[in-house]
Amino acid sequence: MERLLLALIAILPDSFFSLCYGLKPVVIDGQRLNSKARLLCDIDRKTATPVRETPVGNTRANMERLAGALAGKPPKLNSIQDIEISTDFGALPARLYKPVDNPSLPVLVFYHGGGYIRGSLDSHDGLCARLAKYGGFAVLSVEYRLAPEHKFPAAVDDAIAAFNWAVEHGAGYGLDPSNVAVGGDSSGGCRAAAGVQQAKAGNGALPVFQMLLYPTLDAHLSAASYQLFEDGYFLTYDRIRDYRDMYLNNASERDDFRASPILNPDLAGLPPALIITAGFDPLRDEAESYGKALQAAGVSVGTVRFPSMVHGFMSMTAILPQAEKAVHQAAEALRHVFTGD
Repeated sequence: MERLLLALIAILPDSFFSLCYGLKPVVIDGQRLNSKARLLCDIDRKTATPVRETPVGNTRANMERLAGALAGKPPKLNSIQDIEISTDFGALPARLYKPVDNPSLPVLVFYHGGGYIRGSLDSHDGLCARLAKYGGFAVLSVEYRLAPEHKFPAAVDDAIAAFNWAVEHGAGYGLDPSNVAVGGDSSGGCRAAAGVQQAKAGNGALPVFQMLLYPTLDAHLSAASYQLFEDGYFLTYDRIRDYRDMYLNNASERDDFRASPILNPDLAGLPPALIITAGFDPLRDEAESYGKALQAAGVSVGTVRFPSMVHGFMSMTAILPQAEKAVHQAAEALRHVFTGD
């Protein structure tokens, strides 16, 4: 039933849903919520259960069930290969996407979102395949350890290990070890940002670029957008708080830069970044503030807001045309970095 409903939403134009909502658009902070996104929010509000009252296995299964329907059929690529990345913390499942047959492709190491406790290679298969297809580069999607089984900082350790693996061993898989970027969406964006900061602090290899898609960057949850979009816009304040509390060991870790990259006072020397935000997203303000902080530190950064969208929209390409536009924009930005044109 869910898939049929989503398929129907996908084929009907935005104007149809605008008429359904009549003359009462949702306008907040000078932004008008997209009518299809609004319907998805309404469905979520009526069907979702609180994170703290839902077994984590059910929470993960729900995400997996809906991910394919929201993303739609992924594009065909030259090669998609499931591999394992060997790290000091054990083997990590990964998926390598190659759009073309090239012996030395630049690569984006990608960390999926899911609130620290869910998400997988499969949940982000469509997004990763599209980034690879539209940008002409390889994508290495990493399935890092999840909370609550693996608490902070396990996921950050995995993110750093996966990047280092791509630099040290990527050539054996047809990747260019001198042209490695990192990126992620939501909590995966936190992995990317924190991993880059850790690498710099340890004088390790740095990626050439960081792609941060509506990232969570402040475990204190203090930005104004948390109040503006506290409830009813797909990602709620209560969910974010519960995700965070399942991930961290204690409240003091909220001040750790690996959990709150925005709190790091030393951002100079980090690689250039693209930050994409959604207008109706509790995480919007902290992501955009991080962009300003990077810029103030002398880092080249582009921050792009899609004002009518909600959190996670880039994985909703079957439903929202704006999602395709955002994925194209992100892929093109990284392609320019990789090729230098």
